[in-house]
Amino acid sequence: RRILVGLVGQGFHCEEEFAVQFKNRLRGELFGVFAALFLANGTAFAQKADNLPPPDPTGEWLVAKKVARMRIVDCDNRVWGIVSWEARPGIDQKNPDKRLSTRPTLGMPILLGMTASKPNKWEGEIYNSENGRKYDASISLLDPDTLKVQGCVLGFLCGGENWTRVGPPDSERANEASAPP
Repeated sequence: RRILVGLVGQGFHCEEEFAVQFKNRLRGELFGVFAALFLANGTAFAQKADNLPPPDPTGEWLVAKKVARMRIVDCDNRVWGIVSWEARPGIDQKNPDKRLSTRPTLGMPILLGMTASKPNKWEGEIYNSENGRKYDASISLLDPDTLKVQGCVLGFLCGGENWTRVGPPDSERANEASAPP
């Protein structure tokens, strides 16, 4: 069983690989689907599509105000995001749980257990340390280096921002690490 573990300054990780086996299996299945589309339809779309990797929100992201970075990982098919860097150290003082109101914001979970709801869309919760509240939220990639983060109250009063990728996605790092020298 994989367990989510917080490492201050390094982010969350699963005790087993970040579900790398699942991602690799999914890529193989997607390749099979695209190959079948190409053979059945013979379209140029299928030729281009099978070269595209699936959307991957994992990695390091700079928030819109450039005051923090979020480390996003996939753990047992749930996406989590933690504060991995901050311009000024902070404390989660507005947290309604008094046991957590003295914890540092560095290493704190922000994106909470998001699951894929559609291709390129993950839904779950987001924690706002500025007011100590959790909101329904979704994330999606606008392009490989721009993540749209949106939180909602009552399901229709929504706001959000775009985060910028500051490193390659985790899947690319895993592939680079396993590649022969």
